[in-house]
Amino acid sequence: MAAKSNAARVEREEKPKRITSAGNPAETAPANLDRLIHERTRLAIISALAVNDSLTFSEVKELLGATDGNLSVHARKLEDAGYIACTKSFANRLPKTEYRLTASGRRALEKYLDHMEALIRATRER
Repeated sequence: MAAKSNAARVEREEKPKRITSAGNPAETAPANLDRLIHERTRLAIISALAVNDSLTFSEVKELLGATDGNLSVHARKLEDAGYIACTKSFANRLPKTEYRLTASGRRALEKYLDHMEALIRATRER
């Protein structure tokens, strides 16, 4: 039994911790991903808003091919987190919902992308 645990200890010692350019091994831990953004539909919403000043509900729905209910639920979660801002108004008596990415949302997206890039680098280094 001592040989087995000793071999495991040696194996652990031989494997250096992955350190990213930022010097933080946590950057390559998949568990540290922002789960709010990592979900496919929410990532698509934030990504679309990152390259547009603002988008209406209809525009986001068309871009994503999402249903009204699905888009509403995901947009609400992003809004509750402060990642997107929602403005409701009327245009010719028709309701208009418009979304824009907040500064907090842009920072969260940049952090998420940095984390994903670190994961990709760590995977390719192996």
